[in-house]
Amino acid sequence: MEMLEGIATRRSIRGFKPTPIPRETLDKLFHLASRSASYKNTQPWEVAVVTGKKRDELSKILYDLASSKTPQNHDEPAPGLYPDAHEERSRIHNKNRFAAIGLGRDDAQAREQARLLNFQFFGAPCAVFIFMDKTLTHWSTFDVGLFVETLALTAHAMGLGTCQQASVTGYPDAIRKCLGITDDKKLVISLSLGYPDFDAPLNAYHSTREPNEKFVTYYD
Repeated sequence: MEMLEGIATRRSIRGFKPTPIPRETLDKLFHLASRSASYKNTQPWEVAVVTGKKRDELSKILYDLASSKTPQNHDEPAPGLYPDAHEERSRIHNKNRFAAIGLGRDDAQAREQARLLNFQFFGAPCAVFIFMDKTLTHWSTFDVGLFVETLALTAHAMGLGTCQQASVTGYPDAIRKCLGITDDKKLVISLSLGYPDFDAPLNAYHSTREPNEKFVTYYD
């Protein structure tokens, strides 16, 4: 896939085929993603790749926590409030996403079921968790973001799909415990990874982007 085409066509995937990803494919994916830029070449990302029985075990733990409305405790807290323009984009995105799969605004039960699909990794055979050392600063969080975008674009070029999921990171202690990861590692983001199922209803939606004039200012 040509690079510019990949950038233009990458999208979040929320429905996956159960087909396992070969280990050699995963090795190639993470090797290429590691070429991502980082401040002073510190490469702060630490990646946990969860498949097979361990993936199913962790999914059940997270699903049970989420379905019982256990309070979340993100290592990297979400903003309490967004500026008005950001909040409006988020509102429109959610409205259009649910409308694309036929969920009404007042259908609380169906919306809850859709939310819980996050904790089943949307059926993906592979869940990826990105950690970094807790002593690191926002510079390193930025570097992790670069790595995740490189990972998503590389996966897309290889015929795979990803969905970045902040909701899953709401239970970092449970994830660390299940995977045997020490408390000095901060969970930044998780991704579902697998072969896209384009027949899945959730994949019918395509998010929009603002035109350049909304966010670019030229100074001559």
